[in-house]
Amino acid sequence: MTLTIRPAAPGDAGIVLGFIRALADYEKLADEVEATEASLDAMLFGPNPRVFADIAERDGAPVGFTIWFYNFSTFLGRHGLWLEDLYVVPEQRGRGIGKALLARLAKRCLDEGLGRLEWWVLDWNTPAIEIYKAQGARMMDEWTVCRTTGDDLVRLAGAAP
Repeated sequence: MTLTIRPAAPGDAGIVLGFIRALADYEKLADEVEATEASLDAMLFGPNPRVFADIAERDGAPVGFTIWFYNFSTFLGRHGLWLEDLYVVPEQRGRGIGKALLARLAKRCLDEGLGRLEWWVLDWNTPAIEIYKAQGARMMDEWTVCRTTGDDLVRLAGAAP
């Protein structure tokens, strides 16, 4: 069985959306998915993409993916990568696919002189946490994620000078 990882290409938005929906189901957040094939196609393959995806295939069949984008560290004075999503279909887990997807992003960081690779993991997702720790990831428990959406985002924007 051959594993390949390739950049997502035009025509892959449906595959990416399928993985997003499967991940949302796993995380018990399916009701929060608003993405569509059209919106993903525009974001990933439009004239100025700011988000990117890689697809893992085993013998030509899609079995996992990552979605990522560039961020910036003021302390390092360099860009890094933010891994937004990593997902492997359940029947293919335990075969090194997630590690290979993560390693591909780490290699991109090194090849491009980027300062770090970062991502979130849900605190209840013990299998993922253990895999990430085994790959050298450090849990950043002292940081709290902040998010503003919907009406709160509108209200905050209204306070802008």
